[in-house]
Formats: sequence, structure tokens, C-alpha cells
Amino acid sequence: MAPRTPNSTTAIQGTRPSAGEHTVTGGGWRRHLSPHMAMLMPAIIVLAALSIFPFIYIIYLSLTGAKLGSSELPFVALKNWIHLFNDPGVLHSWQVTLTFGVVGLVAEVGLGLGIALVFYNAPWGRNLLVTLFMLPIFVAPVVTGLLWRFMLNSSYGVYAWILQNLGMKLDVLGNIKTALPAVIAMDIWEWTPLITLIVLAGLQSLPIEPQESARVDGASSLQVFRYVTLPLLSRTLLVALLIRAMDILRYFDTIFITTAGGPADTTKIIGQRLYEVAFRFRDLGYAAAIGLSMLLVTILLGRAFVTLMYRRD
Repeated sequence: MAPRTPNSTTAIQGTRPSAGEHTVTGGGWRRHLSPHMAMLMPAIIVLAALSIFPFIYIIYLSLTGAKLGSSELPFVALKNWIHLFNDPGVLHSWQVTLTFGVVGLVAEVGLGLGIALVFYNAPWGRNLLVTLFMLPIFVAPVVTGLLWRFMLNSSYGVYAWILQNLGMKLDVLGNIKTALPAVIAMDIWEWTPLITLIVLAGLQSLPIEPQESARVDGASSLQVFRYVTLPLLSRTLLVALLIRAMDILRYFDTIFITTAGGPADTTKIIGQRLYEVAFRFRDLGYAAAIGLSMLLVTILLGRAFVTLMYRRD
């Protein structure tokens, strides 16, 4: 009997790749990518170009004496960077930013954690309470600044009227001693609900078994919180701190509307200083250097928080 020869259908089926294999047609860099990455690469290249080109241009701008309204870009090498590290105004703005950030973050995390625990243990009306408490988040920062500026106005503001009835005639936003605490209070009022929401979500995702085991072993509510709930919640708190810390570095709207950095630069955080250098003094080269320093601090801060989270693990 003559040997059987495979028909054409069998031969073709024998050359097909299995279900788990992927092939990418074309040559060049496509051979080293999966089909999904090959389809995403055009979009990734466009997004990278839109991000990388402005970044490189800002670096170059920081090495020039560019002025707002002028097309000339005279190269000045590291002059802007040397001036940056020797500018007392920028150093003062970083100090104000540090004070603003540390006090605001400590207050927001403390209040957010406490309020989240109250909401978590509320016997009824939790959803309504959370909804009402979240309202400041949905107000635009510019509107928040206008609202607080009117309420703290020394002539017709409601808080000024309360202070006058208490025997204190004081311009809160125009006084060196009270301006910075006032804008910190505005930030706490606006962003504590965000911390509360993040912590509340973390509380609801925690396992119940460790807390129940601690109560069975005779631990009090304070001990359960200190030794069980808080360690389990540490990653959530670090994420909330990271979000707010990075946001504070680019904080601008509310301070610009209320105090514009005054009085006497008391509330001039680094974002306000950047705006002033760029659009008041028209020094775009120096403003680019300040902006890049802010980016560097943001990257270092984010890296520090990520390292802390890994160490907690």
C-alpha cells in the first residue's frame, strides 16, 4: 500500500501557531513587541513627544535669559541656577511652603482620621453625613478664595463682625501674624474631606478578623485602634499624605485670590513666587529654573513616600 500524503488542509493546519503563541507581522522594532504593545506604541510615542519636548525646552529655557514678550533667548549658562540657590526671596518662599505644608498636612490627616472613624462607627446616616462633608471638595479653589476673602473682609465680613463683637478689631488677611494661619485654615477646610474620604475607604477595606481577635483577647477600643487598626491603615495614610504633599507644592489659587502672597511676603509660597517672577518681573528663564526645582522636590518627595510604603511592607 502506498504511503499516505497529507492533504493541503492538514498541511496548512500543521503550520498554524498554537492558541498561546503570538506573531507580529512586519520588521524592525515590531518583532520584539507583543501585538498589544505594537498597537499602543503610536499613542505612546505621541504622548511621550508631548511630554518630553516641553520638558527639554524648559530645561533649555532655564539656561537662557528669556524675557516675557521677547523672542530672544540669550544663553546665560548656569546663571539662573546660581541665582536660584542664592536668592533670599526664593529661600523665604520655600520656608513658607514648608510651614504651610507641615502644619496643613498634620492637621488634615489628624482631623481626617478622626472624622473618618466617627463616620465609620456612625449607627445611621453615614452616607448623608459623608455627602454633606464632601461639599468643600466640589468648590473650585478660586471660588473658595473669593468666599473666604469676603467672609474675612475687615469691613463687612461675617468673621470680622464676630471678632469685633469679641472686642478684637483685626484685619485677618492684612495682618502679618494672622495671614498665614488664615490661609492654612482655608486649606484645611477645603481638603480635610478628601483625607477623610480616603481614610474611610481604607477603613472599610480592612479585614475584620484581626480586630475581632484583639477584642476577644480583651483589648480595649483604644488598644485595638493603636495596635491593629492604625498599622493596617498606615499604607492608606501614606497615600493620602503623598497626594496632599504633592498638591501643596503647586498650591496657588486660593492664596492668589485672598492675599496674593502678602502681607510682606508672609504667605508667598513657592508657587506664588514662580508666578511673580514669570508674569510680574517677566523673567522666564529664572522662572523655568524655579519650576524645575519644584519638579525635583516633587520627585524626591514622591520617592520618599514610595520608599516608606515599601519599608512598611
